[in-house]
Order: sequence, then structure tokens, then C-alpha cells
Amino acid sequence: MKFGTKAIHAGIEPDPTTGAIMTPIYQTSTYVQESPGKHKGYEYARTQNPTRNVLQNNLAALENGKHGICYSSGLGATDAILKLFKPGDEIIASNDLYGGTYRIMVRVFQEFGLKFNFVDLSDATKLEAAITPATKMVWIETPTNPLLRLVDIAAIAAVTKQHGIQLVVDNTFASPYLQNPLDLGADIVMHSVTKYLGGHSDTVMGAIVLNDDETAQRLAFIQNACGAVPGPQDCFLVLRGIKTLHVRMQRHCENAQKVAEYLQQHPKVSQVHYPGLPSHIGHELAKKQMRGFGGMLSFELKGDSMPEAVRVMESFEVFSLGESLGGVESLCTHPASMTHASIPKEERIKNGLKDTLIRLSVGIEDVEDLIQDLEQAID
Repeated sequence: MKFGTKAIHAGIEPDPTTGAIMTPIYQTSTYVQESPGKHKGYEYARTQNPTRNVLQNNLAALENGKHGICYSSGLGATDAILKLFKPGDEIIASNDLYGGTYRIMVRVFQEFGLKFNFVDLSDATKLEAAITPATKMVWIETPTNPLLRLVDIAAIAAVTKQHGIQLVVDNTFASPYLQNPLDLGADIVMHSVTKYLGGHSDTVMGAIVLNDDETAQRLAFIQNACGAVPGPQDCFLVLRGIKTLHVRMQRHCENAQKVAEYLQQHPKVSQVHYPGLPSHIGHELAKKQMRGFGGMLSFELKGDSMPEAVRVMESFEVFSLGESLGGVESLCTHPASMTHASIPKEERIKNGLKDTLIRLSVGIEDVEDLIQDLEQAID
């Protein structure tokens, strides 16, 4: 089954009671039992919900995985994965990653005894050198947030498998339409469903997809025991959003490519970070492990003036200044003061995240209007 067909049909059946083509919103907290322990497969809505189950099966199919598990947010999914480990265990993570992931690792789980080592994983040999006997997991984003760097999933997976270490890939920026990390050797795929999967800036959710039965059981236990579950209304909204994921992603990619090419030739722009540009260091790798280059890009203005970057963002008329990404509308973000403010400035600068960097989530509007907006805001 091709991707577009899976997005619309995988794991989804018409409602057996009414024939409704859309999965109903099972807005209930509990389920009536015929006798103690004798029920129709559902006991309590934190543990199971029919709307959530359909979404979890659909997400698993999109990532070519066996198990899908949804959480109340992307960080809820990250939290569940980190709870697989115990004090003294070490996690190696990309040195360029979402600020919220860095925050939960360093400010929360490090306090409980987990160890974190942030490494430039664009070179798999650096991972080999960083592994210690305490290393239990490697966490990567690709493309990374916000510098759009590429990590070779297959190369990293070859190293982790050799050492018996789990590999987790945050696939939020690419979405399952552009990249399937499980097919490249990853053990767990994580999504902020809030972004491209939902696609309409109207829900917050996270998800995990994997193949291993034992790990899936542990994650499902954590989902129920810790309670970070999404509500049925949100699950319904994401199921609706996924039905257009393939056509939305096509337009996101087309628009972002044209915006990146425009910015690259702009005299006031010093650098554009977008894997669809041949000048991007990860361009060839992106062509190998992705089916398109995505709707995310970032760029730097010439000079080191943060006020100038702020002025540009305040001048947009079509791009909206706000957190998040992946919706049908175009957004701009200032990572240094917004999404990545929890990372100390010295760490941001060391990793190449400048105060003048502007991140764009390119939407599906008419691209001529987006380019005109960039032109008037920058000039």
C-alpha cells in the first residue's frame, strides 16, 4: 500500500455500529462491564480509548512499525522513553536538538541520576569514540532543530547495533512522509504529533513507534501508569490531519525550496540552512535517506545584530511570529530567545546557533506571497 493510501485508510475501519466513515470521538472516562473483569476490551479511558487506538495503529503503519503509542505531548513521549532507564545509565544525544529535549534531559532526568553526553553526531566515528560501558541509548534528530543538520541514521544504527544500544530518532521535522527511521535501523521513532502529523496548529500530542514487543509493553505501561495520555478529541483531530499529510508535505517542500533559493541570493542574508540546497553540507545524505527536503529552514542575517533580526520578524505580514511548526500557515521563530532559550548561551554559540538566526516553518500558502513578505520584511 502506498503512503497516501495508508494515510487515509491504514488502521481505520468504518464504525461497526453506524457505518460512520470517520472514527467516532469516544468521549468517555469509563466503560460498563458485564461482570468484574468481563468487558469489551476497554476498562478505563486512561488505559484504552477506541479513538486513540485507531490513531496509534495508523501512526504505526505510516512509520512501517508494529506498535504505536500516543502521549499528551511530544515531551510526554520523550519523558516516557527516558523512563526506560535507571540512575547511572548514559544517553548520548545530538548536540543540535530541540531546546525542550535538552531541558527535560538536563534539568529533569539528570537530577534523577541519568547521564547525558551531547555529541556532534554528523560523523558516526564521533559516536564510536563517545560510547562508554554506561551508554544505553543514542538520541538523534535529523534534520536537526534549528540548524537543519543531517545525521546518517543507517551509519549511527550500525554503531548502536554493534554495541547493543538503543537508537531513538526524533522524526518530527521530516514526518513519516519524508523519512522512516525504523527502515534505516532505528529502534524507536518519536514524533511531536503537534507539528506535521496534526498539521493544523490545533492540538498538542506526541507519539512513539517501534517494533520490539517488550519495549512497547514497557512504554504502554508507562503511558497508563504515568497518565500522559491524549484526549479522544485530540486523537480525532490528528486522524483528520493525517489524511492530508502527503499532499500537505508536498506543498511544504515545494514552497520551502523556493523560499530557500530566494533567501540564498539575498544580499542581506549570510547563510541559509536548508538540505534542499546543493550548497548544504548534508544535501547528498538528505537525497539518500529522505524522499524530500521538508518545510523547515533557518537563515542568518549579515552582521551580528540581534535587534535587526528582531526587526525583521516584527515586520512580517504573512509569516506569524510564534512557537511551534508544521501547520498549514507559515511561522517564524527566534530560536535563541524562544524554542532554545533553555540552552545556555555558551552552548548555543558553541553549536553554531547564533542570536541572529531566524527559523521558518514554511506553510502551504501561495509561495509568491511568502517571498514578497520576506522581501518587504528584510528590506
